[in-house]
Amino acid sequence: MTDLSKDLSTLVSSVLPVEQGQFYGGTWHQNPKAQRLISINPCTGAVLAEVETANDADVDAAVNSAKAAFKAWASTPPLVRARCLREAAARIRANAADLALLDAADCGNPVKAMLFDAEIAATQLEYFAGLVLEIKGETIPTGNGSLNYTRREPLGVVARIFPFNHPFMFAAGKIAAPLAAGNTVVIKPPEQAPLSTMRLMELLADVFPPGVLNCVIGGREVGAALTSHPQVAAVGLIGSVQAGKAVLHAAVDTFKRTLLELGGKNAMMIFPDANLEKAVDGAVRGMNFTWCGQSCGSTSRLFIHDSLHDRFVEQLLDLLSKRHKPGMATHMDTTMGALINRAQYERTMEFIASAQAEGALLVTGGHPPSDPALAHGFFIEPTVFTGVKPSMRIAREEIFGPVLSIMRWSHEDELFSAVNGLDLGLTASVWTNNVRTAHQAAERVEAGYVWINDCSAHFIGAPFGGYKQSGLGREESKEELFEFTQIKNVNVSMH
Repeated sequence: MTDLSKDLSTLVSSVLPVEQGQFYGGTWHQNPKAQRLISINPCTGAVLAEVETANDADVDAAVNSAKAAFKAWASTPPLVRARCLREAAARIRANAADLALLDAADCGNPVKAMLFDAEIAATQLEYFAGLVLEIKGETIPTGNGSLNYTRREPLGVVARIFPFNHPFMFAAGKIAAPLAAGNTVVIKPPEQAPLSTMRLMELLADVFPPGVLNCVIGGREVGAALTSHPQVAAVGLIGSVQAGKAVLHAAVDTFKRTLLELGGKNAMMIFPDANLEKAVDGAVRGMNFTWCGQSCGSTSRLFIHDSLHDRFVEQLLDLLSKRHKPGMATHMDTTMGALINRAQYERTMEFIASAQAEGALLVTGGHPPSDPALAHGFFIEPTVFTGVKPSMRIAREEIFGPVLSIMRWSHEDELFSAVNGLDLGLTASVWTNNVRTAHQAAERVEAGYVWINDCSAHFIGAPFGGYKQSGLGREESKEELFEFTQIKNVNVSMH
């Protein structure tokens, strides 16, 4: 196992996946003629690996392998399925350092944070392993002398597609609920950062029966082939609103079940009685600068009451300068990594330019760091704008970059009009010491996951998901397990 006390940049090559190709039916399948993805370290621009991509035949074979394995896996005793999930969690913990290093090199997020991602993934596997006996029905009194009861049954083949910001956490954590419910799974990792998912397949190759867990690599074409496949019963996606709409369109013809966790342009609301020091800390944490703001839950719209605004901004800038500056993701002391690729870097810089053109005041950041050691990576300094208006582009569109927009407010009706004035509603954060204010704000805000005097934290068992165009369904809880089941009603005549 990798020793994370050493200079990690020299150890990356030792943790790369050995296998190539697609993983299905319990084995790896290589195609020398396959097109290839080039995986690049976002911090250095160096090539990490060339990866074979799947074609339509690979997707079809992977889905058919999952379909062939479904009946046996669905009929496997629940506690046996749970045992497999717990073994997967144990292997992840045993290899957490290697996996964290691989993710840091491949997606640009700090290795210390990636260690936490591995722990979250293992915990999700254990959590859903503990819920397997909750996949049960109920009896219904009919009053006519019959026995009426329901059964919860698995759907079949589940496709799970996820983005580049937490590649390993999503790869390992998002197989847990469908597998626990008795489904088989085909996953597609992000084309920008597929390596930790490939390594996961190597680690778990003998944990599940052949065909129960499968993986295909590629871009949008592979995702489209997977989501439109007639043998896929359900699709779980974490991604953009546009990607979610594409999944819904692909699901129409075969009435696939969909679970969508999509974009967010999330609000943090600072009320005049908030604890200033804690709220400032929350504003810095909530923006997820550690991940360069590449998080759908980032509270990128900060609404500060007039009475606190100037002091709040001053303290926020001071704390931000002490806590976060870009650095090599593979170093243990790095607190903020790089954006995933040049396209995301250029998109973020374009948002920064548009904000300045619209009249927002840039108070810090807005450019790449001056450190020559970072010159070849996709780094942007933590960026904060004040004087932002709700109509401005940076206040309305998800940037997925380290850009925080600050707005003043004085009247609550105007505050909630601005906060709720978007088609997105994933998370929100409220800071106040007044119980009534807190609960009233939680009621008024149009978001699916609300923090009071906190931010960013997720709690296993607490349903996570959004309102409006931020998604459909709920994850990280019993509700996610039930998303991958269907109810059958049985009526037995006793006459």
